[in-house]
Amino acid sequence: MDESTATTTAPIELDATFQGLQFRPGDDGYDEERALYNGMIDKRPALIARCSGVADVVDAVSHARDHELPLAVRCGGHSVAGNGSCEGGILIDLSGMKGVHVDPEARRARANAGVLWGEFDRETQLFGLATPGGRMTTTGVGGFTLGGGYGWLSAKHGLACDNLISAQVVVADGRVVTASSEENADLLWGLRGGGGNFGVVTSYEFQLHELGPIVMAGLVMHPIENARAVVRAWRDWAEGTPEEVGTVAAILVAPREPFIPPEFQGQVVLAILAMYAGLLEEGEEILRPLKERIGAPVVDLIGPMPYTAFQTIVDPFSPKGWLNYHRGEQLSALPDEAVDALVEYGERITSPMSQSVILRHGGAISRIPEDATAASHRDAPYMWHPIAAWTDAADTGHWIRWVDDASAAMAPFTTGGLYLNFESDQRDAHVRAGFSPEKYARLVALKNKYDPGNLFHINQNIVPTAPSAASVA
Repeated sequence: MDESTATTTAPIELDATFQGLQFRPGDDGYDEERALYNGMIDKRPALIARCSGVADVVDAVSHARDHELPLAVRCGGHSVAGNGSCEGGILIDLSGMKGVHVDPEARRARANAGVLWGEFDRETQLFGLATPGGRMTTTGVGGFTLGGGYGWLSAKHGLACDNLISAQVVVADGRVVTASSEENADLLWGLRGGGGNFGVVTSYEFQLHELGPIVMAGLVMHPIENARAVVRAWRDWAEGTPEEVGTVAAILVAPREPFIPPEFQGQVVLAILAMYAGLLEEGEEILRPLKERIGAPVVDLIGPMPYTAFQTIVDPFSPKGWLNYHRGEQLSALPDEAVDALVEYGERITSPMSQSVILRHGGAISRIPEDATAASHRDAPYMWHPIAAWTDAADTGHWIRWVDDASAAMAPFTTGGLYLNFESDQRDAHVRAGFSPEKYARLVALKNKYDPGNLFHINQNIVPTAPSAASVA
């Protein structure tokens, strides 16, 4: 099915039993409903179906399949590649399907498909529990988890998908199935990092872990002229810290906020963010070098704070509607030469929302066997995540070149593996780089089983070997 040609001009009419809201071109609220976080994406679905429950999802999936319409699925709408929309087809909007049920005794939580990470954390933190989640509270639970899911807790507790115990899924033929270790275990394996290729997940069951509600966390900022020395010192420190530490280094433009000294507001700076997932006293000692011995920070906001507050710390850097172009490249190491390239291109940032980020991995991420989940490249100790964000369409060429040129400079230090949740480019070669050849072949076999007609193709698409109109039997 080709999204560019498989469109419709006649109004799409779902079954009269559909209980959710429907938006069509020309309706009040249609343009607001179709808007995504990435302003580069401007698609016009023929119907936006904001589902109220699983039966609504079944209706929308069945209608798209039977009428051979493009079908997209959206929760938080953060997909930088624009996978949360489609042209001329049906957009399943899951945002109306809220609700988190926490079982503190079993340390498990079930989240409906429209839940955002800030909403999930609010419920689980009532019991001092958490699971590795998005670093932005407005990120949807679904796309983040299905793509893998690196969070502040990942070195300690693995990826979000590693903590996915079970899921309820509407597959291409309209059936509602459970994916767990007992039922459809092959499907659970694919959902743990294989993206939205196999169906619409309508609820997620997660393993929870003790955390908070107060953690030792925060950020420090340094002048950009000290960045090379500070990043090297941060690297050496991070590689010796326990798994309870989650940390990143980012080159960005300091916001014009009261906690920033006036002379640094609006200037490119180096920021280091860190959180300790353990006792406050231990965290205070382990994070102390960031405050005292790794350079001389001009901003120091590390201290005890609610976990839910730390989860909001980068929210202001993802305003809805800005134009965005990103990459997510796994690094084999972070040698001094990589630090030099990082800083060289970071110094060129002029947009207040653009960043060049290094994420420290290892720990539980790399301990889980590579073939245990679809999520891949677990042995990479770092990931580089350039984020270009701007408002003037005339600047688009400049910012894409900035990312591409920086990628070329960082190429000698990459593994060749990509983290697809961060990738703007969805071409086949990029999707394949998200997995090993053996794992990609396993995903194709799974696609052949659950979606041989490639109904779910608006994603980091795993193409079935023989696409057909048939659905899984």
